[in-house]
This record gives sequence, structure tokens and C-alpha cells, in this order.
Amino acid sequence: MSASPLNTRKKIGLLGGTFDPPHIGHLKLASHFAKVLNLDAILLIPSGEPWQKDAAITPAEIRLQLTEAAGIDLARALLYLKIPTQVGIDRIEVDRAGPSYAIDTAVALRERFGPDASLVWLMGADSLLNLPTWHAWEDLIHYLNFAVASRPNCDLDAEINPATKQLLEKHQTKEPNALENCASGLIYIDDSLAVDLSSTDLRNRLKTSTRNTIASEQIPSHTLEIITNLGLYQ
Repeated sequence: MSASPLNTRKKIGLLGGTFDPPHIGHLKLASHFAKVLNLDAILLIPSGEPWQKDAAITPAEIRLQLTEAAGIDLARALLYLKIPTQVGIDRIEVDRAGPSYAIDTAVALRERFGPDASLVWLMGADSLLNLPTWHAWEDLIHYLNFAVASRPNCDLDAEINPATKQLLEKHQTKEPNALENCASGLIYIDDSLAVDLSSTDLRNRLKTSTRNTIASEQIPSHTLEIITNLGLYQ
């Protein structure tokens, strides 16, 4: 799957991450916002050099392969749910040298899709809380919209820091369809989805004797097949 045929789309969801490994939570978040925001396409964007992660990360090309496999399951799920959103896997961060900064990706994708497309960065509430730790985070809102999904054990009201609170006061919208009509500058928080899966927890489980109990309800089936065939996370 390639991102190249998607450059005429008007509403593009962007799901970035380390994807080490991609899991069902990623796919549920993507399919949920595909429907809620009427997205024309979703790009899964594995990080090349995730600068906030430790050095033990799986090589980028393997994580890209795992993400491509997850994309197959996502596309099938969207087809089953009759959601007409295309799925693309974008290697923009894998191919770019140096640390993978979201701001660099946002600038590049804005140039690719033009000034009028609604670019929506999809994330969990925990990522929103950590947003002020991102490189040039305050500039992202000028290039993107944000769609944020609630997560169990993540209380935005209780944990939010002053900088993020100020950002929400200025840019939050209660109407998801507002993102369809605005190229950037809006933040929508969705409380109807709560996914309690973590790549870190799944990696740790894959290293234990309970490895064989991890099923396709937690990791996409095609991704799990590659993990098994390559003997990853042992």
C-alpha cells in the first residue's frame, strides 16, 4: 500500500507512532475516527528514529513491515464496517534522516496535500498530555487538526498541564464535523472510545511464557504472523 495515490484527498487522518508493535488499539482508534470524521484516507506513519524512546527499539524497516501488515487488517475492517476510507502506509519518517519530529512530518504533509485539505493527527489522550514534550509542539496546530480519543486510567481534567489546557481553551471544538471544514487549528476530544492496549505491555508479554496467549484480539493477525515468523520480541 502506498500513500502516493491519496494526494487528492481532502480529509486525511494521520496516525503516527513507533508501532513496536502495532496493535488492535491503533486499528480501533483509526477506524473509529475514520467513521466519526468521514475521513477519505488514513495514513499510518511509523516513526523512523523515535527520539523519545529507548535504544532497544526494533529497526525501522521491520516496524514498517509490521505496520504494512496491520494496514491490511485495518483496510479489511473498514470494508467490513462499510466505512469508505482508504488506508495508506507512509514511510516519510523512515526515509527521513535524523530524529522523527512530528512537526517535520506535518510541514511535509501540508506541502503534499495543499493548504485546503483537512489534516487530522489522531492520538490517544495520553499523547495529548505529553504534547508539550514534543519538538516545536506549539507549531503543530498551524498545520494540523487533532482528534483525541479517551483512554482508561487517563483523566485529562486531572492530569492536564497549564500549557495544554491553554491550547485546548483556544482550539477545542465539541463538533467533530468542524474538522471536516477546517484545514488546521482545531482539537476534538472524543470520550466514546477507550482502548486499553499498550505496545510496551505487549512487548513485555511477548518475552514471557505467556507469549502464545496473545491473540489477534490484541495484535492484528497479519502483524502477529510476521512477529512469529521473524521470532521478534523474544
